[in-house]
Amino acid sequence: MFRPFDEKPMNLFDGIMDWKCVYPKSYSKHEIDPYTKIRIVLMNGIETEAAMFGHQFHRHCPDNDIRRDLAMLRRVEQLQQKHLNWLKPLDESQIETTIGYEHVAVDLTAWLAQNEPDKNVKEALDFALLEDFDHLFRFSNLLNLDKNIPAHSLTKSYLDITPGRPTIAEHRHPNDTVRYHINAKTADIRTKLNALIITAGEQQTMNFYNNLGNSYDNDYGRKLYLEIAMIEEEHVTQYGSLLDPNSTWLENLLLHEYMECYLYYSFYQDELDEHLKKVWELHLNQEIAHLHKAAELLSKYEKKHWDEVVTADFPDLLEFHDTKDYVRKVLAEQIELTACKETLKNVNSLPAEHDFFAYQKKVNHDVNAVESHVIIERHIKQKGEDYRDEEKPNPVPGLADRKSDNAEIARTKKA
Repeated sequence: MFRPFDEKPMNLFDGIMDWKCVYPKSYSKHEIDPYTKIRIVLMNGIETEAAMFGHQFHRHCPDNDIRRDLAMLRRVEQLQQKHLNWLKPLDESQIETTIGYEHVAVDLTAWLAQNEPDKNVKEALDFALLEDFDHLFRFSNLLNLDKNIPAHSLTKSYLDITPGRPTIAEHRHPNDTVRYHINAKTADIRTKLNALIITAGEQQTMNFYNNLGNSYDNDYGRKLYLEIAMIEEEHVTQYGSLLDPNSTWLENLLLHEYMECYLYYSFYQDELDEHLKKVWELHLNQEIAHLHKAAELLSKYEKKHWDEVVTADFPDLLEFHDTKDYVRKVLAEQIELTACKETLKNVNSLPAEHDFFAYQKKVNHDVNAVESHVIIERHIKQKGEDYRDEEKPNPVPGLADRKSDNAEIARTKKA
């Protein structure tokens, strides 16, 4: 097993890339393997989180020696983020890129949930999984409607495209978006990694929709991005609440760098594209240097050894693979769950005066103004049925009808 602390780190300054290196050869949107693409999407989010965390640490640190070290680490993280984000080709549209964002949300969340030992964290992953799964369905219908492109031409049918917990049912009161945090001192390393990985990944999706959603070229697309961006706010709040607020800034810095090493090594092992394999290798070597520096800072300023925060050996490596059966199982079992403070409950068990129904009445009182619902009805009207790519029929009977969008399931109490 790879042990990053046994590796000899490169000089930090050698991690600086020139313009030729940092502006990469773009991938072909027609030829790229979907798993390669979602690795790029995820690591773009991971590097963005690294940079934003570094800025927040910088703003809360009075020691300029530490701040200079952070600036050095952050400069390379920013170069890595550009190196990855600019792999996107010029001919890939915003909505095509969005399908990749939702693909990674589904397969990443499903993989993490299946490899998560903490019950509270696994519940949070499964819960949001069904919602990102539905976002993929809604955006795929927009893609087919506007560009006449079936989303499975991009995903290569690696995952099903079919309704999940309907987006209209995902709008919840802010009080119900906060969960119990983990204890970083006792948590399994998988739990600490999983919580940070999913927070960074969902945060990147939220930022993408926040920043580019208003640039879509028609009103109904702009409205769909606006609506789903608000669900991403809920997801980032939920996942961020899992992180241990008692961890120090330097402990968190070490965990961030360890996470990056873990992911780059995982993807280096799995990657079939030789060009991208070299990118993962380069970034891994840069991150090993960052990890050693973070360990040095933790030892110098807090007198702690790195093994108080992370493990010498990586846990099982993150490997993207078919998660269809797992997603279908969770969908069949958990479709009607909603959040109730730190717990999950069946929507039918909630009292009529619950915050969930009050919030729904506030934002969704006119169902015909809710774009995630309207976009499906528009597709049905124009093309006779909604767009799907299913290996098997949807496991929820109430979501099986392709000529009507169900805006009641998981949102209203059964009579």
